Amino acid sequence: MKKPLLGISLLLSVTFAAEAQKKKIDKKFNETAAIADLTYLASDELKGRDPAAPEMAMAYNYISMQLQDAGAQPVPGADGYFQNIPFMMSSPPSKGEIKLKDSVYSQGKNMLVINGDAISGKYELVDVGFGLADDLEGKDLKGKILLTNVGAPDRMSPADLFALGSEKAKLAEAAGAIGVIERFNIPSIPWPLIVNYLNRSQMVIDNGESSKMPYIWIEDVKNTLKNQLTAGKVEANLLVEGKNNTPVEGKNVLAWIEGSDKTLKDEFVMLSAHYDHVGIGTPDASGDSIYNGTRDNAVGTVAVMNAAKFFAKNPPKRSILLALWTAEEKGLLGSAYFAENPLIPLDKIIYNLNIDGAGYNDTSVITVIGLGRTTADDLVSEAVADFGLKAIADPAPEQGLYDRSDNVNFAKEGIPAPTFSLGFTAFDDEINKYYHKAGDHVDSMDLDYVTLYWKSFILAAQNIANAEKQPVWVAGDKYEEAGKKLYGEK
Repeated sequence: MKKPLLGISLLLSVTFAAEAQKKKIDKKFNETAAIADLTYLASDELKGRDPAAPEMAMAYNYISMQLQDAGAQPVPGADGYFQNIPFMMSSPPSKGEIKLKDSVYSQGKNMLVINGDAISGKYELVDVGFGLADDLEGKDLKGKILLTNVGAPDRMSPADLFALGSEKAKLAEAAGAIGVIERFNIPSIPWPLIVNYLNRSQMVIDNGESSKMPYIWIEDVKNTLKNQLTAGKVEANLLVEGKNNTPVEGKNVLAWIEGSDKTLKDEFVMLSAHYDHVGIGTPDASGDSIYNGTRDNAVGTVAVMNAAKFFAKNPPKRSILLALWTAEEKGLLGSAYFAENPLIPLDKIIYNLNIDGAGYNDTSVITVIGLGRTTADDLVSEAVADFGLKAIADPAPEQGLYDRSDNVNFAKEGIPAPTFSLGFTAFDDEINKYYHKAGDHVDSMDLDYVTLYWKSFILAAQNIANAEKQPVWVAGDKYEEAGKKLYGEK
């Protein structure tokens, strides 16, 4: 007869505890200071936080000072509050041309110089299939240009094309070749889309291991070039000049707060957001050309900064890792660098609550990209509900948002990693009105809603950091096996 009363008592205890945590966050959260942080990071003074621009230093210095003032500690192995990243800005050549029999390929039209130094002269072409190790074995390739197909038979995603291209260039260089030309012959990926993306300056991580040999794509969906190589020796005239590679130093901003539990403090909940944006772009109707990036992602940066302020004085059981990534807008580069060069072992990071977003069109909800994929769903949904909002799952899966933000670099390693976004129910005109637009200013935001969003993020992080069990991927998720490999079967 006493069990029902005991159950009610436990339920009331949990309810009162949750209410107490909400009240503590309400009391400690400094809305005025948070809005001031948002206003500065999204100000014209920072000129859109382009990771290659000098104003980026103003952003990362400001963020690091806020973390330090909050009481968060530098991560061991970092340069103070920074993880330095060697970037390279690679510009298209001023001229790029290949003449082959009756065909002419020109930079930005049917040819793209992806990487490498300048080159000029006539060279023999050798068709080597996909250009992988088995394709090169036993062939005399010294002083020749290798002609390959992009990708590999079982690897044709855009990410695979770039990763394999780098691998092929290294193999070709080791074999004595002096360049690689890849035939882009994938009808499902429009060549004009590729040109639009690649015929402009690109930021890449310069790990010192990339090949300096010319690496070129040419459009050959109709196999025109392939058909010209059917008989005899074939030579091509190449001219690539004016390709500039400029070093850029990037910085992830990192800090940590030690957990309060003597056992669980060895585990980390990573709270992350990218702090860069797209810089200066095409002027709008009013002449404004600075893309301030309030929604994407000054809001997220301020959320992590305020989590630091709260947890430094109210540490949860697990430790908190605070991560502000650079160069997300250049291809998720800052988070990718940390994932490959972690200053905290990845198997100690049990969860990543990431923030990114394009905007909002519903102030009654928070959209969690990845809701339904981990066992921490209830912990996140309850935190959101405690502030009078509702957590919803990704309403626009066709956009592929989960794989377009920094969280995916950690999901691939096995870390449960959803993205906590401002509330949207469709990727509609209201979102596109501000997404990567000059009008994304602080004064266009509903700051009462944004404040609830910030508080919900802190409470969700606290729920996860205090949870009895480590969150995992739900059974059948495509990253479940990676999680088991990272953490071991438990």
